[in-house]
Amino acid sequence: MGQSKVLYAIGRVVCTPIFKLFYRYKPINNHTIPEKGGFIVASNHLSFSDPVLLGLCQKRRLYFMAKSELFRNKAFAVLIRALGAFPVERGAGDNKAIKTGEDLIKDGEIMTIFLEGGRTKTGELMRPRSGCALVAQQMQVPVIPACITVVGNPKHTFAKRVIHFGEPLTPEQLGLTPDGGRRELKDASNRIMAEIKNMREQDLREYKKAK
Repeated sequence: MGQSKVLYAIGRVVCTPIFKLFYRYKPINNHTIPEKGGFIVASNHLSFSDPVLLGLCQKRRLYFMAKSELFRNKAFAVLIRALGAFPVERGAGDNKAIKTGEDLIKDGEIMTIFLEGGRTKTGELMRPRSGCALVAQQMQVPVIPACITVVGNPKHTFAKRVIHFGEPLTPEQLGLTPDGGRRELKDASNRIMAEIKNMREQDLREYKKAK
């Protein structure tokens, strides 16, 4: 655990100036993250840089589900595990990954889930998956929506990003009950995505006004 914390701290020190230079990222409402307690951050997903950008915008450490293919290289697997990633099998209900996320939340940590289940190829928001709502339902914890928006030239690899955090959504606000069904999960997932969409539209409007 101590080694993991050291690697994480070193990673922040190294990545901050690099990502500031290339992405010129701007955090918005990053104070909405509680100082303690376990909960979920639900974000859209644009590129491989997203986990780093989200993490750099918060004082607290974020943990991420990452596709299992990234863990095939043993040396790389050790590194990304130390930096807060754990594997998930995409395209199927991965109970082990969900259990890992639930254990993190029980320990008072922040579990970050990319709501769409993968990176968008067009830059547009995709249909939300139910994994985030399922964990929130089972754990009865709040979900904080987060939106990563490209506000520069979307064709540019290092276009400027805005990292916008929304207000916490409680299980009650999401309509999530401990014994709810699939319809409940779908409605909650759509509600979270609607918040992300609103933040994205707001950030694009503000960027156009500032030009």
